[in-house]
Amino acid sequence: MFERKIYILSKIVLIMAQIDITRMSSRGQVVIPLELRKDFEEGDKLVVIRNGGQLILKKTEDFDKNIEEDLEFARRTEEAWKDIDEGRFEECTVDEFFERFK
Repeated sequence: MFERKIYILSKIVLIMAQIDITRMSSRGQVVIPLELRKDFEEGDKLVVIRNGGQLILKKTEDFDKNIEEDLEFARRTEEAWKDIDEGRFEECTVDEFFERFK
């Protein structure tokens, strides 16, 4: 399993995102990796939102909750990946990171 954790710093909260890799079948089916679906149950209805090159899945009962925040998080995550790919980032120790966070 490939797991990459991204830490995104904002003035309000530190968010940890879990990431894994999956494939789409020829029929358009995608398996959500086990660790990422632990809060989902068989039969749950999901809303699929396309945001540029990203897909966001939400339970239908949570759809209207925080949708703007979800899209903003997706946008910022995309920007962060571009910055990392283009070498625009700073490395620091955990202690330095939390000191900057304060």
